[in-house]
Amino acid sequence: MPALPKLTSLRQFDTCRLLPSRFADLEDSVLAPLSDSDATLRDLFDLDNATNERLRYEAGLLPGIGMDELVFGLPNFRIINAAYTYARPEGSRFNDGERGAWYCAFDAQTALAEVSFHKTVEYQEIGRFDDSVTYQAMLADFNATFHDIRGARGFNKCLDPRSYVASQDLANTLLELGSMGIIYPSVRHPGGINLACFRPALVGNVRKGQAYRLTWAGSPTPAVEII
Repeated sequence: MPALPKLTSLRQFDTCRLLPSRFADLEDSVLAPLSDSDATLRDLFDLDNATNERLRYEAGLLPGIGMDELVFGLPNFRIINAAYTYARPEGSRFNDGERGAWYCAFDAQTALAEVSFHKTVEYQEIGRFDDSVTYQAMLADFNATFHDIRGARGFNKCLDPRSYVASQDLANTLLELGSMGIIYPSVRHPGGINLACFRPALVGNVRKGQAYRLTWAGSPTPAVEII
């Protein structure tokens, strides 16, 4: 078995995860304007729920994470569960396409750098930097033991800015061994620290923090406004 990262007991408060505000704000369902009666709206909800990844996971209908691992009845529990059940098809740095993770930064500047980078990549693909997006910071506290690759030899490939192959391999190995998650240096913000938490139950005291507006106006570097 390859060498594993060291374990670190982490007690970290006010970690920052940025979500598009439309996912963090309590609003009427987007289906409401499509219906002219309560009965029709219920039918639309049933149809939407049949293909809702988070609800299918919570019902035990999809692989990747078991219903017994998800959390219920806590403030913002749907936002917590969504982090694990809405994995990108290609995965992210420390998760594959079947199971997500709760990614957060130890400070807001690192979280902003991470979000800005990935959003800018999307605009580069279409060759247009002209958009404004509002993000809501979701703060969370952690008090658990995580694997830690900060300053560790042998894990440089896990921080490759262009590839997630090595990092996903490490994450899958650690998951099988019961790991709680990985602390790692930010690839997008020098000096920043990130956490990929593998277990929903460890994401504590989730609440709203500051909101930000990122505006791209012809440049790959967005203007950041606190709102």
